Amino acid sequence: MSSASPAIATNPELASLNLGEPAALVRTQAETIAELKARLAWFERQVFGSKSERLNLLDEGRQLLLGEVVRTAEDPAPAGKAVAAHVRRPARRDVAEAERLEGVPFFDRDRVPVERIELVPAEIRFLTPDQYEVIGHKSSYRLAQRPGSYVVLEYLRPVIKRKDPQAGADASAIVCAPAPAGVLEGSRADVSFLAGLLVDKFQWHLPLYRQHQRLGEAGITVSRPWLT
Repeated sequence: MSSASPAIATNPELASLNLGEPAALVRTQAETIAELKARLAWFERQVFGSKSERLNLLDEGRQLLLGEVVRTAEDPAPAGKAVAAHVRRPARRDVAEAERLEGVPFFDRDRVPVERIELVPAEIRFLTPDQYEVIGHKSSYRLAQRPGSYVVLEYLRPVIKRKDPQAGADASAIVCAPAPAGVLEGSRADVSFLAGLLVDKFQWHLPLYRQHQRLGEAGITVSRPWLT
C-alpha cells in the first residue's frame, strides 16, 4: 500500500485510525461534519435569525431563560390565587346626553352648521296636537359629513339700449357692464376656488387628480389640463 497522504499524516486523529477500515473513517467524518453543521446553524440563528429564533438553545433543557428561577424540592411553586368570576354589565350612560350636559364640547355652534332632525315618538304619530303636550326636549348629537360643496357665481349683465332723446348721437348705442376681473385673466375660476385648490393640495396634501374626481362627482365638468 502506498504511503499516507500529507493531510492524513499531519492530522493526529486520522493518523491514529486504521486505514484498512474505511467504513469507520467515513462514519467518524460524517459525525464530525454533522456536529459542525449544527453549530454553524446555531450561530447563524443568533446573528441572522428573528428574535423568536434566537431563543432556541443549543442544549434544550440544560440552560434557563433570562429571569427564570431555579426551583428546588424545598422551594415549591407558589400557589395561584382564586378570583371569583363575574359578568360586567354594559354602561347605560348616554354619551350624547352627557355631552349635552357638558355644553357640547366637540364643536363650535358659531362656526359649524347644525341640521335639526325631529324624531317623533311612535306613540303619538297618529295623534292630533290637541291630544298631547310637549313639555321639553332632549338632544343627541352625531358628527356627520357632507360632500364638499361648490357654487357657480352667475354675473347677470344686462345689455342696455338707451331710448331717451337726450342721448343724442349715442341714442342707438348698446352698452353692457364688463365682466369682473379675475385673478387669472380669461379663466372661469373664482379667487375662492383657487384658494381652496391650493389649500387642499399644499396643506391637506390632496392631489389634483383627486380634486378633479371630486369636482366630477359634484356635477362639475372641467378638464385636467385646465385644473393643472
